[in-house]
Amino acid sequence: MLSEKTRIVGASAIGNVLEWFDFAIYGYFAITIGQAFFPHQEPVAQLLSTFGVFAIGCLMRPLGSLLSGSIGDRYGRRAALTFSMTAMAFSTFLVGLLPGYDTLGLAAPLILTVLRMVQGLALGGECPTAFIFMIEHAGAHRRGLAGAMATGGGTAGLLLGSATGAILTALMPPEFLQDWGWRLPFLLGLPVGLMGLWLRRGVPEPPREAGMLQAPVREVFSHHRWLLARLAGMASLGAVTFFIVFLYLVSWLQFVDGVTPARALAFNTIAMASALPIYLASGWLSDRIGRRKLLLGAMAAGFVGAVPLFWMMQHSDPLMVLAGQFGFVLIISTIFGAEPAFMVEATPSPIRCTAVALAFNLPAGILGGLSPLAAAWLIHRTGNDLSPAFLIMAAAAVSLVATASFRDRTGMPDERPEQVTGSNPRQLVA
Repeated sequence: MLSEKTRIVGASAIGNVLEWFDFAIYGYFAITIGQAFFPHQEPVAQLLSTFGVFAIGCLMRPLGSLLSGSIGDRYGRRAALTFSMTAMAFSTFLVGLLPGYDTLGLAAPLILTVLRMVQGLALGGECPTAFIFMIEHAGAHRRGLAGAMATGGGTAGLLLGSATGAILTALMPPEFLQDWGWRLPFLLGLPVGLMGLWLRRGVPEPPREAGMLQAPVREVFSHHRWLLARLAGMASLGAVTFFIVFLYLVSWLQFVDGVTPARALAFNTIAMASALPIYLASGWLSDRIGRRKLLLGAMAAGFVGAVPLFWMMQHSDPLMVLAGQFGFVLIISTIFGAEPAFMVEATPSPIRCTAVALAFNLPAGILGGLSPLAAAWLIHRTGNDLSPAFLIMAAAAVSLVATASFRDRTGMPDERPEQVTGSNPRQLVA
């Protein structure tokens, strides 16, 4: 029998592992998927179409955050996690079974788009609800580490997806990979999802000193729009950089540098393997020195370092390519290690799932989801291979201003007296 603490950690992380594993393999096999579902287009158009479907799925994330956030604030965090896990597992499995354009014609890309929309809905609720669930179970002086462990599940999913892609690409002949090999990782979604649902059975709800609201979505939009805007601004850099570096970059290295798919996936796998310990170190460090200064430092590094790091990745020396990617990994991992606890501490408990999920997913769904498409389009239109760096710089400027507007609440009690309103929930303040 697993201990309660082990079940809490496993239940929080496994959903992120599955959901980011799916998003990872979709990004890594974007070229192959484009050939299967958009076979009559030239290569650049295929890639743009594939990332367009990817973007549509990401754009569903804010809607998913409203749905899962409302469930989490009204009925409990565990109910929201069960909903998102079920939706993600079955839709991922069906992507693996879906016949291509040669069999279904136009229906194939249409059904693929619908399944990506369901996955976007699921991901919109899973990721923030999982780290809220784990942080609320942690003590006041361990929230940073707890949040880093929960979000680390997402990076573990990306790592698993990257490693799976690298192994399949290395071992399978190209014709087998294009025909059916790319489907194998998607079929794993169902058994992993069932394991996640088993882990979440019987896991207790985190303690909540404040009561539940009947209409948390209305409360957020009526009385906490400024808090929502600042939280979303803070999450912008992580969203844009994450999608460009961990998903789009595999295709960028192939098109811009002429790197083979196997080597591009290997670079990404190495970079993500280094991300996990940085996540944990950042969360641990934020519990000791404060989260605000750590986040501001990483965001400033993203603004200053975006162009030089992309320039390094254009170099012919593989070590320079790895060094450039590692620079981005250091920035992203520092942000994602400290940011979850910072967002949770800034938000009142009765609206936390709704506000944090929406703030996390608005930039992820709109800015992050569109980033691979925007990066591919910018390079194609301008001929400047460094164009993605300017997207990162713009997001860094927004995040710096938004984060600076908060005060640091590291280690402070979860509930402030003015946040707990009893019979008058409209008095909740940020």
